[in-house]
Amino acid sequence: MNTDSKAHVLIVEDDAHIAEGLRLSLGLNGYSVTVATDGADGLAQWKKVSPDLIVLDIMLPVIDGLTLLQSIRLEDSRLPILILSAKAAPEDVIRGLHFGVDDYLTKPFNLEEFLLRVERLLTRANWANDARVSSDETDDHLRFGNNRVDFTTQTAWHGEQKIELTDQETKLLKLFAANPNKVLARSVLLEVGWGYTRTVSSRTIDNFMVRLRRYFEENPKKPIHF
Repeated sequence: MNTDSKAHVLIVEDDAHIAEGLRLSLGLNGYSVTVATDGADGLAQWKKVSPDLIVLDIMLPVIDGLTLLQSIRLEDSRLPILILSAKAAPEDVIRGLHFGVDDYLTKPFNLEEFLLRVERLLTRANWANDARVSSDETDDHLRFGNNRVDFTTQTAWHGEQKIELTDQETKLLKLFAANPNKVLARSVLLEVGWGYTRTVSSRTIDNFMVRLRRYFEENPKKPIHF
């Protein structure tokens, strides 16, 4: 990514007037723009166009913005994301930052300030890419106890025992890794692990926890990690 070239911005905003205004302003400033009008479309467009930055509303149809944010963060911790929301209470801002957003701007907003924030986020991401060095421990790997997980290949090891992980097991492990020593509600596990569908029973979580304990605990009946 290079901010001197045409960076691609994905706008996820259900207010048509705001989305069109942002699209025009960003276009006039040399950016390529894709617009999604709900969270599900935003998720699909993120995977389709691989944007350099996402502008994200919180109160979205189908999938809310924070669930979309957390879903993206499970797969990409570096993509710059700017929340643009009417939710301006301190607890809303803190929650967004806790979920991994890079910047938070409340509505109504100053267009010049918005454009400066977009430019700053893209420039910072560019610097981070240039400065990144190789490391054995990356966001694609997790170590705990006698266990190792490679999120890229969806493979894990308990000691020398190799484990092939499913997509859902990998998502849940990423979610736990991103929230160490925190209690996560079943609703969060279901929303992030299985998307916005409500057809999945909460009992499914119990079955997955049994499976993870069998994989990674020395004594599944007396779990330490899960």
